[in-house]
Amino acid sequence: MALIGTDINRACLELNQGNLVGIPTETVYGLAGNALDAKVVAKIFSVKKRPAFDPLIIHIPSFQYLDTVVSKVPEQAKLLANSFWPGPLTLVLPSKDIVPDLTNSGLSTVAVRVPNHPLALALLDRLDYPLASPSANPFGYISPTTAQHVEQQLGGDIPYILDGGACTIGIESTIIGFEGEHPVIYRPGGVSIEALQELIGKTGFKPHASKVVAPGMLNNHYSPRKNLLLGNIPELIAAYGPEKAGVLSFKDHYQKIDESVQFQLSEKGDLTEAAQNLFGCLRKLDAMSITHIFAELVPNHGLGLAINDRLQRAAS
Repeated sequence: MALIGTDINRACLELNQGNLVGIPTETVYGLAGNALDAKVVAKIFSVKKRPAFDPLIIHIPSFQYLDTVVSKVPEQAKLLANSFWPGPLTLVLPSKDIVPDLTNSGLSTVAVRVPNHPLALALLDRLDYPLASPSANPFGYISPTTAQHVEQQLGGDIPYILDGGACTIGIESTIIGFEGEHPVIYRPGGVSIEALQELIGKTGFKPHASKVVAPGMLNNHYSPRKNLLLGNIPELIAAYGPEKAGVLSFKDHYQKIDESVQFQLSEKGDLTEAAQNLFGCLRKLDAMSITHIFAELVPNHGLGLAINDRLQRAAS
């Protein structure tokens, strides 16, 4: 079992010895290791059972550190970083040779962000290397939003988990790259597309591109072990029956389903609250004595776009 605590010195010691640790961010908890050490990066892929063609996100302490790992920063990328870092935005930019090919899955680009969590930033400030830190869960499963989630899944594979409390955003970062000079969103996330476009204008949107060019683009992801059926919940109840079914709704209750296996993402219809609750509710349902989960899409704007993206991938 991994030790859970708030000792940054212990986390630094483990990382400096080439070990992996769980770290908090505002989005989800990460499985962190030295991003510039290929042997350590290989451990991340091994512990997560993540395919080597799915690149990792590098976490850095500040915008000023970006030149260490990136060879070119377009003006729009600078504008985005200055507006949303620290925060749930990942930039995909041309990589420097210092970043191992394994970290980038052989791509010429690297995915980078500055997390908005005091413990994560304090940890990064004490290290002389950036951290590769994908979500701290077995590949394809529900992302962790507490230190306890990390321990339940990966506690046997890592020595220490830095406990920063429950994640405040609850879904992964938005990922944006540049094709030529044109910005393209590869994954919706904690920064809304509306906020990005208000700053830099029109963007492309390729969350399901046939070629993986950024983390988090695979169709089947974030999935519970129980069968998740996505659609109109009353119609799903009528088609499959209420027996052995749980419900994950946006805000409504359904009389034909026992209340003990129903979860509302936000009874007041707040998308920020819904995002915070998404992965935790999925985990609770996945641990129950049910065979399938009925779920529905939320309003498709703001953080709703990212929530729907996760639900669709979980159901695929």
